[in-house]
Amino acid sequence: MKSELAEMAFDQKRILPDDGEAPDAVPVPHALVPHLDKTAILLDIDGTLLELMPTPREVWVPPGLSNTLNRLVERTSGALALVSGRSLNDIDLIFAPDVYRAVGGHGAEMRLSVDNEAAAAHAPPMDKELKRRLAAIAKLSPGILLEDKGYSLALHYRLAPHAEKAIFEAVSLIRADLPNAPIEVLPGKFVCEIKHSGFTKATGVRELLKHEPFRGRRPIFIGDDVTDETVFAIMPDVNGLAFSVGRRVIGVDGHFDAPSDVREFLARLLDDAR
Repeated sequence: MKSELAEMAFDQKRILPDDGEAPDAVPVPHALVPHLDKTAILLDIDGTLLELMPTPREVWVPPGLSNTLNRLVERTSGALALVSGRSLNDIDLIFAPDVYRAVGGHGAEMRLSVDNEAAAAHAPPMDKELKRRLAAIAKLSPGILLEDKGYSLALHYRLAPHAEKAIFEAVSLIRADLPNAPIEVLPGKFVCEIKHSGFTKATGVRELLKHEPFRGRRPIFIGDDVTDETVFAIMPDVNGLAFSVGRRVIGVDGHFDAPSDVREFLARLLDDAR
């Protein structure tokens, strides 16, 4: 277990060929996108809509993005949702005062209507003692930031990249000591996240697509990180389109170089619709 998780930390681009290029991932072809009245727009946040920052609390919404999102909500009759590892409460703080339909906590939470309370979906809170043991890993080095998301725990090491291997090895030791604990480890961009097994962004998206106003529409999902791969994988099953950001991923329909390109693309969707 120790070697397996340690290797995960250094294998976050496993979906890329050795030369770093994915031959079937091309820049986003605009003609692929259906009419907005037949489309469901699903968007990751960090690294997709918004630029990554040294700490999760430093992300900010650029001028004009809220207007674009609100207009897309209107043009899609509400079929726009944010799909994030962040909690719904955290999402709302970032985009305040705007509130959007969302899948939060890697599928642990879901908001189907902006007028309703958030509902947890198949996600019991993480055991407090387990959280305490995992939280102690943050003491390995200055710069490791602990984020308690309720249904998961994230250890950010963007400010301490040298601690990456030590973090994953420490998590491996805890898992080895608790082999029956229903948890899984999600390696991401300078983050090691530990959550309950049994739910993912993909399970959240599948559930979301069963409900109005998303049901019957063609979904478009845009994401950037390893944790978004589960949604990339199900897009063919739901006649959807998948686009990656910052890296060319095998099997997606296209890619963007940066979040600024995603925001420009979303604005162009409105222009083309008009």
